[in-house]
Amino acid sequence: MILPKIRDPRMVTIRRGGTLSDEDHRLLALWAAECAEHVLGYFEQERADDPRPREAIAAARAWARGDLPMMQARAVGGHSMGAARPLVGAARFAAYSAGQAACVGHVAEHDLGAAAYAIKAVRSARPDDPEAGRVERDWQRTQLPEPVRLLVLEDQLRRNDICWSTFSD
Repeated sequence: MILPKIRDPRMVTIRRGGTLSDEDHRLLALWAAECAEHVLGYFEQERADDPRPREAIAAARAWARGDLPMMQARAVGGHSMGAARPLVGAARFAAYSAGQAACVGHVAEHDLGAAAYAIKAVRSARPDDPEAGRVERDWQRTQLPEPVRLLVLEDQLRRNDICWSTFSD
């Protein structure tokens, strides 16, 4: 579970009573897609013939551009998560990351789901490297668009515990 019981209004769109602008919402989706794409290879190494996670990343980007309705992007995200379910380890987490990215249009807070699952994928792929998760987290942070950087970093602190402590050292 990556969603908090009490929602931060900064992560809720203006039309739903929060303060998140559409522009920043799109930036969160694009960042989530970057996080997911960074680890997509773990899935594709095991299931090269299954396009669902790659399609989910494309759906996140298409939604952010305004080329795909939110409900369609969310459905594509669900298919990616379906691809994850029979798997274990890095491949599973990479597919979940892609699915979460595609769902950011529906609920902005899925951005951290994409990031956290990507970190879990790297940790799983490199279990003997205690720095692997931190390195991935730090890379993700370099990809953050400046307008949402502080928002995401604060959200990582707030939701770290429900995101498997992936955002702390």
